[in-house]
Amino acid sequence: MAEVLARLDDVHVHFPVREGLLLPREVARVRAVDGVSLSIHKGEVVGLVGESGSGKSTTGRALLRLQDVTAGRVHFAGLDITQLRRHELQAIRRRMTVVFQDPEASCNPRMRIGDAVAEPLRVHERLTAEQRRSKVASLLDQVGLDGGLAQRWPHELSGGQRQRVGIARALATDPDLIVLDEPISALDVSIQAQVLNLLDDLRHQRGLSYLFIAHDLGAVAHLCDRVAVMYLGRVVEQGPVGDIIEAPLHPYTQALLRSVPLLDPVAAHARGLQVLDGEIPSPMAPPSGCAFHPRCRNVVANCRQNRPELLTVGARSVACPVLTQTPQLPIAS
Repeated sequence: MAEVLARLDDVHVHFPVREGLLLPREVARVRAVDGVSLSIHKGEVVGLVGESGSGKSTTGRALLRLQDVTAGRVHFAGLDITQLRRHELQAIRRRMTVVFQDPEASCNPRMRIGDAVAEPLRVHERLTAEQRRSKVASLLDQVGLDGGLAQRWPHELSGGQRQRVGIARALATDPDLIVLDEPISALDVSIQAQVLNLLDDLRHQRGLSYLFIAHDLGAVAHLCDRVAVMYLGRVVEQGPVGDIIEAPLHPYTQALLRSVPLLDPVAAHARGLQVLDGEIPSPMAPPSGCAFHPRCRNVVANCRQNRPELLTVGARSVACPVLTQTPQLPIAS
C-alpha cells in the first residue's frame, strides 16, 4: 500500500446561524460535516458520494483548507495543516488544487484562457513571460486543447472545453492531489466520458491522487479505487469501489445503488426499485443516534439512541448497528 498523502481525522465543519441586526446571536449551527475520517494514498482515487446536502463539497474544501474546520485535523504529506496561517499554507498550495463543478462560473469572463491557466504560475513559479506561454501551450495540449485557444475568451468555448481549461489550470503547478468537485455533472452526457477518460489518463501519467466528489455512481465505478458514502455530514460506508458497488452493506448505500436507472428492462425488473421514505433531516437538527434511522427500513431501538461508529467488515468499514441483521441486496449490473 502506498503511503498516505492526505488524511482527515474526525473533521467537523459547522456554520453558525445568527439572528438579530445590531447584536446578532447564534441560535443554531448547520452541521455540514459531522465527524469525517478519510485517507487518500499516493496515486489513489477516492470517490465521495451521497445526496445533495450530504457535506461532500464542504469535506473537499476542508481538505484543501479553503474552509476552516470546527474540530478535527487535516493532514497533507505528513504535515498537520489545520492551524497553518495563510503564508505557511503558501508553500503547499501548489501541491493540492481543485477543479470545480461549473466550468463557466470558475472561469473569469474578463480573463483570456491563456491568462487563466497561467495565473497559478504567476503565484507559485518564477518564470519569464515566454516560459509561461510555453508551459500554458503544453498544458492545453495535455488536456486535448489547441494552443491557439489561449487567446480566446471563456464565452467562446464550449462547456467541455472550459472544463478542460479548469483541469489544465489545476495541473499548472504539478500538484500531488486534485479535488474534483463534481467535474462532469454540468457537462453533456456525450462529453462526460471524454473528461473521465482524460482524468484517468492524467492520473496514470502524472501519478496523481484524486478526491472525486460525485453523485454519478457509474463515473465513480469507472474512475475510483475506493469510495466513501456520505449521509448528513457523516461517512456511513467506505471501502473498495468494486465491493461496495457489487454488494453494498449499509441500507443507504443499497438505496443509492437501486436508484440508478438501468438500460436493460429485464435487469431493471429483476433488481426492483427501492424508494427512500421521507426527506433528508435538517443539518441544523440531525436525528439522535444513526442519522439515517428516520428513513431506514431496518431500524431498531438502538439505532435511535446511539450514533454508530465505522466498524471494519472485511476490506471495508460500515456504520450500521444492525449490520448482522441487514440482508445484502444484490445489485444487477
